[in-house]
Amino acid sequence: MSILIVGTVAFDAIETPFGKTDKIVGGAATYIGLSSSFFTKNLNLVSVVGEDFPQTAIKMLQNKNICTKGLQIKEGEKTFFWSGKYHNDMNTRDTIDTQLNVLENFDPVVPEEYKTSDFLMLGNLMPSVQKTVLDQMSKRPKLVVLDTMNFWMDLFLDDLLESLKEVDVLTINDEEARQLSGEYSLVKASKVILAMGPKYLIIKKGEHGALLFNNTEVFFAPALPLEDVFDPTGAGDSFAGGFIGYLEKTDDLSFENMKRAVIYGSAMASFCVEKFGTKRLEELTQNDVDSRLQQFIDLVQFDISLV
Repeated sequence: MSILIVGTVAFDAIETPFGKTDKIVGGAATYIGLSSSFFTKNLNLVSVVGEDFPQTAIKMLQNKNICTKGLQIKEGEKTFFWSGKYHNDMNTRDTIDTQLNVLENFDPVVPEEYKTSDFLMLGNLMPSVQKTVLDQMSKRPKLVVLDTMNFWMDLFLDDLLESLKEVDVLTINDEEARQLSGEYSLVKASKVILAMGPKYLIIKKGEHGALLFNNTEVFFAPALPLEDVFDPTGAGDSFAGGFIGYLEKTDDLSFENMKRAVIYGSAMASFCVEKFGTKRLEELTQNDVDSRLQQFIDLVQFDISLV
């Protein structure tokens, strides 16, 4: 069993009401990989960086059992860079700077040994690039999960709709679900989006939890109330990593098990926001994860009698 993760490995510079950072390691694939590493030891990475990306960061990924054979390092070029500033509510942000750099001409190459990966996580990238990876697989994975954002909906909607025909799970936030579907009600939105091809839809609502839909059922998982939220960057990707990591570990794709996977994803996202960048995920222990999961169980468990 193995997971192929495709997405950005990048630099971020972040400012929140609680502080700011200089250039630090980020990127969707980085967060997904670190989060997934608590559930499986067979992680394969396809991404691209410039020669400015530190070897220490690559070694950190490798130490988390993330194979970097599919990580292209472009000599003489710079790594993708994003800078943003979060508002006081920590749910909205302004992009200050985006430098595509190596990402502008990224042509993913899936190593031969990755092409039979059992699970495929297509992190937030141009839809045509995501589809290129899927087309390179020598067999269809047991589960294909795709993450996207409103930027691609604005500029490459047709390509995104083509990709959605081939995925099993789509993960987006509530604003993106409304934009993609044209419906304000998230229940109505789910029906429209599921008709586009995915078998399951996850709508992330930040501090208000997450919704899981299939054609007949819906499940809601709350977010854990946290005393301190320092940096929401990467929370959605950490959620996706916990979600697909748990499914790979259990090898059970039933709706009931996906409910559990959503809780595991929510737990990993709750860690991510506690420190800037990937720092919290890097230092986590298995005991930390187990304790956080128990907090989720305690949060939603109750007895009630109908009279």
